Amino acid sequence: MTCHFVKYTLHFKIPGGTSRGVLHQKDTYIIILEENGKRAFGECNLFKNLSYDDKQDYEKKLVEVCQQITKNRADILSHLEEWPSIYFGVEMLLKDWENGAQQILFPEIVKNGFSIPINALIWMGSKDFMQKQISQKLKEGYTSIKLKIGALDFQTELELIKYIRTQFNEDEVEIRLDANGAFHFQEAQEKIKKISEYGIHYIEQPIRAGQWQEMAKLTENSPVKIALDEELIGIISLEEKQKLIQTISPQLLILKPALIGGFEGSNVWKKIIAQNQGSWVITSALESNIGLNAITQYAALEPSVYAQGLGTGQLYHNNFPSPYTVDAKGIHYHNNRKWDFSQLTAN
Repeated sequence: MTCHFVKYTLHFKIPGGTSRGVLHQKDTYIIILEENGKRAFGECNLFKNLSYDDKQDYEKKLVEVCQQITKNRADILSHLEEWPSIYFGVEMLLKDWENGAQQILFPEIVKNGFSIPINALIWMGSKDFMQKQISQKLKEGYTSIKLKIGALDFQTELELIKYIRTQFNEDEVEIRLDANGAFHFQEAQEKIKKISEYGIHYIEQPIRAGQWQEMAKLTENSPVKIALDEELIGIISLEEKQKLIQTISPQLLILKPALIGGFEGSNVWKKIIAQNQGSWVITSALESNIGLNAITQYAALEPSVYAQGLGTGQLYHNNFPSPYTVDAKGIHYHNNRKWDFSQLTAN
């Protein structure tokens, strides 16, 4: 039995604009476990300047993990709580291995194929660029549109929101906003009040993470649902997670398994937010199709009233061909389609 990892660079078809900058490529790490022709994959999706485990010795840790996997992997996950993206990569690798190394992590979900409703993601850019994306997604029939905001002037962003509402009301198309912590507290209060006129479904992380009291005030008084995203990163202990939710009382959590410790981390957050009468949306974090597959199968385990954020597999030139297709109705798993990892093994 051998285990090794490959650093793989994903290249965007179109640069991805956010309030934190423009992305042209995205590095990720793929762990490969092999024995007698059997080969399983897991993705450790390190997100630079965002992941809690974005540390200098990340690759050194991966070497240690690969060595341990081939010797004694029984309790390996219990030692990876401080490494959430590696935790998730190992978690999906082991599930893949246990289920025959065919990228089937939850056989009960995959056996008949499945579909999950998703939102369309609108990247930041010029007003014309964003409006073109919106027009295309609406034309395709998407009924949930997620806009990245916080980089353009606010009036321009309002005009884009108005553009959607001139064509569809909130019962026909929901609008989700993601600020990635771009606003100051006072600014966020004012902007949330203005956007509330347009039937916004929810806004993610209006102010930067770590300001629990300010976020609690926003949530308490907001006419728009508040969703926490970056706020969850780096919160490791159960006690701290409970304290966060009790303090802020958000209506929604955006669960990105690579950033919060995989399936297990997501399960903990789900339980806590449910106890506080809130809900959740599962979202990918620019993984390759290996990680996206794991997240999508996990999302399919428990139906949600919300469209999920799982439409990122089409963003890259050099993603791995998979059994999935994406359209306005959702992301769909097809049993008659195969994986192709030739680009990875040649890397």
